[in-house]
Amino acid sequence: MRKLMLFAGLMFLSVMIACTGASRQAADAQYEVMNPWADVDPFPPKAISPRIDSFDGKKIGLFANSKRSAVPQARMVEKKLKGKFSNIQTDLYHAPEPTSIAKDGPDWGKFTTWIKSVDAVVLMVGD
Repeated sequence: MRKLMLFAGLMFLSVMIACTGASRQAADAQYEVMNPWADVDPFPPKAISPRIDSFDGKKIGLFANSKRSAVPQARMVEKKLKGKFSNIQTDLYHAPEPTSIAKDGPDWGKFTTWIKSVDAVVLMVGD
């Protein structure tokens, strides 16, 4: 039994020494981060749209995708916005199907007219 206890103690001590040395090595290690993509993105990055300076008198578009809870989310956002900013307008656009607003989709013209009529857009994804 004594030999077993001695062996277990020596094993524990050797593991502790090895871990201490490994943690020192890990702290000193240098890593190079590589991009996993093989191809460069063919579309150059584009800046985000400029932010509106205030909500005063603005028309806010509420875009709801085709998911079930997108329209209820849009209605809640509309209620909160109108509660906080008294003189804004909101306009809900509901995309009935994911492909309906694609450039060759049936609602492309309706969507582009809507997007030009608002000052800013809040997008709802109903998942």
